Amino acid sequence: MLLLSCHPATPCAALHSLHATAEHIPESGLRLRYVLNGDLARILLPPPQAPVAADGLWEHTCFEAFISVQGENGYREFNFSPSSQWAAYAFSDYRQRLEWVANHAPEVKFSLAPEDGKDGDRLQLDAFIAAADLPVNPDGKALVLGLTAVIETTTGEKSYWALKHPTGRPDFHQRNGFIHEIWP
Repeated sequence: MLLLSCHPATPCAALHSLHATAEHIPESGLRLRYVLNGDLARILLPPPQAPVAADGLWEHTCFEAFISVQGENGYREFNFSPSSQWAAYAFSDYRQRLEWVANHAPEVKFSLAPEDGKDGDRLQLDAFIAAADLPVNPDGKALVLGLTAVIETTTGEKSYWALKHPTGRPDFHQRNGFIHEIWP
């Protein structure tokens, strides 16, 4: 499991830990899992919605994946909400958005588990991205991931979680934050 850390400028006492896993399934896609442990009564979760594409998911509790091909400037961004909504974007370089629409809706599954006595309540979000929606990778290079999350509390405060925070302010698009390599 990969540990996501909270950006020091946005502490969140409601969360005890946030982990993620990423598994590439050849010719099928990428399976992601986010596991959050903490006081879920203090975390604002979006209400259930139809599993459709929606913009602005990062404005509330949301889990994200930034995916690039090793050595390439372009990348894809995927947002997954506990509401079951999702978003997918393509970029040619740092925040240079391209016109692109995902071929397949990512599969998003969300579950809650009661307190286990040690880490508090558990929230789990599983997402699957079809291979056709991953960055084009004809040479079979490593995929480089930035796994992130925005967590909103019931008081409206937001914390920003990532494998690495390369700058003094939260910015998930910074390529120095894409640090997990996975081979196709």
